Amino acid sequence: MIKEQTILGVMSGTSLDGLDFAFCKFKKDKAKYSYKIIKTGFIPYSSEIKKQLKNAQNLSSYDFIKLHKWYGKFIGKNINNFLKEDLKPNFIASHGHTVFHNPKENITFQIGDGAFIASEAKISTISDFRNLDTALKGQGAPLVPIGDKLLFSEYDFCLNLGGFANISFNNENNERIAFDICPVNIVLNELVKPLGKEYDKNGNIGKTGNINFELLKELNNIPFYFKKAPKSLGREYSEKYHLPIIKKYNISQEDKIRTFYKHIAIQITEVLKIKENSKILITGGGTHNTFLISEIQKETKNKLIIPSNEIIDFKEAIIFAFLGFLRINEKENTLKSVTGAIENSIGGSVFIINNKA
Repeated sequence: MIKEQTILGVMSGTSLDGLDFAFCKFKKDKAKYSYKIIKTGFIPYSSEIKKQLKNAQNLSSYDFIKLHKWYGKFIGKNINNFLKEDLKPNFIASHGHTVFHNPKENITFQIGDGAFIASEAKISTISDFRNLDTALKGQGAPLVPIGDKLLFSEYDFCLNLGGFANISFNNENNERIAFDICPVNIVLNELVKPLGKEYDKNGNIGKTGNINFELLKELNNIPFYFKKAPKSLGREYSEKYHLPIIKKYNISQEDKIRTFYKHIAIQITEVLKIKENSKILITGGGTHNTFLISEIQKETKNKLIIPSNEIIDFKEAIIFAFLGFLRINEKENTLKSVTGAIENSIGGSVFIINNKA
């Protein structure tokens, strides 16, 4: 095993804000893994790129493949801009951008062709982390929990507030359990658009509204919440259930947003009841939403821990870099206890660039 490597993790989330970069050094000393952040960065998407990514599911098969490869080159170019000439990781580990996620049919697809990333950046690249797990009858998600278990083991729960809320923790058998809880920013961002905003900064819009308890009850009765883990959410599910339910109510946009905040808080704290008086590490873009955090805190007695901004904003990119470290060392990086697959696996396609050629 190569006990020390530098890897650049690259992440694009469902909230369509941009690319996250986390350049890290990983070490293994006996059974313990450690990491050091060397540099982090963020490149926002232009409105044109957001439009392309949002429309990707509607493209013809040929145009979809073209976008897949173009987006790989786009990632590679932006990696070069981020690294400049002074940094050179051993590998890139790229999550890509999720366009399709339908676990019932073992389908999940992240665009951003790893071969084109490697070719453009001139750095060996690992991508397509989810595909093997779906072939093994898993959900293909979430993948971050093995990083939670091995890098953030001091916390009882790791809660991420991104496009969706997801959580991971060890059960009574010390197996890592993880699943998506509910939509967060993917729905909130849609609800603020009619008000001329891209997102609800600090919950300033939501806090002006009133809770509609009829809408709240209907949201809380969505079938997903009664399924047992493993389970995961995608854009398709929120478009089929959450958004149509909200849109049919003839109430102010502020009231819809306020009600959805309450819905998020209820769904998250329902899960946290599994372990009372616990420490919960909260990360992801939603952590900056002070109103959302206060709503969650109102509903739970557990201790919410807000780390540094570097961990809040780049934890998923850090962990995808770590998944790359595990992949290159041929160590399991996908857990069946999390995804529901028939076995643990070592996911990720590897594209090797021989810079000596």
